[in-house]
This record gives sequence, C-alpha cells and structure tokens, in this order.
Amino acid sequence: MPGTAERKRRLQLHSMNWNRPLPPPATDPSPDTPHTLSPTQKARLRNRECRHLYSGSRFQGTQKSGRCSYNVTVQIQHVDLDTSFLCGYLHIEGLTEEWPTLCTFFEAEIVGDRYSFLTKKWDADADVDRMHWTKFPAFEPYQECFASENFQCDNTNANVLFMRWKEHFLVPDHRIETITGASFAGFYYIAYDRTAGTLVGYYYHKSSEKFQRLSLRHQSERHFGVYEFR
Repeated sequence: MPGTAERKRRLQLHSMNWNRPLPPPATDPSPDTPHTLSPTQKARLRNRECRHLYSGSRFQGTQKSGRCSYNVTVQIQHVDLDTSFLCGYLHIEGLTEEWPTLCTFFEAEIVGDRYSFLTKKWDADADVDRMHWTKFPAFEPYQECFASENFQCDNTNANVLFMRWKEHFLVPDHRIETITGASFAGFYYIAYDRTAGTLVGYYYHKSSEKFQRLSLRHQSERHFGVYEFR
C-alpha cells in the first residue's frame, strides 16, 4: 500500500493533469492478431469487465445516517485491476455546519487474489467483517468459508466486486486530522454491481454509528475518462 508521500504525489499528478487535453482513444486490435496487444491495450480490454470503474468516472447518491441523508459524489481517479487497486475522491455535503462540503482522498482494496474478505486492521476483526459483508445479498455464497485463511475469492466472472475504501486525508488540506461532527478515520465495506453500475457501502469506525449506508449510481458521460500521465 503506498505511503503518505506517494499518495501526495498522486494527488499532485491528478491535479496537474485534470485540464490537460486527452489523447485520442486507442483502436481495438484485430481479433486475429492477439499477439500484437500492448500492455495498455490489454489493461483497457480487461477494464471493460468493470466498465463503470475508470479514471474520471463519477458516481452520485447518498449516505444515510439514522434519519439524515447526505448527498455524496465519488470521482474515481485511478484504477488498476491487476493489483486490485483503485483510488479517488469522496465528496459529502451537509455533514457539518463548519464544513458544508467535505472531500477526502481514498484508496480501495478489491477483494480477490490479492486481498481477502478479512480486514485484519482498522479495528475490524472477523466478527466485524461478518456483520458488514453479510449486509450484501451477493456475499451469501461466501458466508461459510470467507474467514478461512486459505480461502481466496475468485471474482473473474462475478457480477459483484467487493472492496474496502479507506479514506486517508482531507482535500485540499491533508494536515487536518479531525473534524468535529464528522469522521474519516474509518472505512467502507463496498459492493460494486457491474451490470447495474451501482456502489453500495457501509461505513465502519468503532466510535461511529453502525451501518451508515452509502448508495451510489454511475453517472453517464459523453466524453472520455481522465488519463493519468507518469
């Protein structure tokens, strides 16, 4: 997992590249010549399986806490399915009077061959994991085996991808560590439905209200996603 310095570097890259002109989209190779695929083309073809998860994609919806509902927008900044990783910004409105809009930078662990259903950090043990993962109907086939140390989730053909989203710092001022009336010290258990283009999540922090529900839907765009230059 990248350290703080690496996260700041990525944040600066995203800010610098936001307004740069986009390169023309690559044309798909002929199916008769699979050996000519470049690493970039292979990544793009694989990403079609998760067509809503790409650099620049946006999801909008709400987070519900008790009787309160807050508007949320998520901007995906970088996706790397080969390393089971993505990152982005989460904007939430109206959470506190002092901060009408909060924006945090988060990184995701995608459950699969690299990350298991067991969190083993962020004050979440197997019981906490079970309580949250079982909120998702698609988790039902894994209930009996997910806690096994040898169990590995094969998400190759699964319609639902499970993830953990960990918020790391506020944007633009990463030096702020606490905010009265709000918490970004915890993380989200997330289920992404590839077909519906929806994200459903539950926030967990040992000192926060349980099972705050995040409900987001992908927002269609008429332009290409943001490219990241390295």
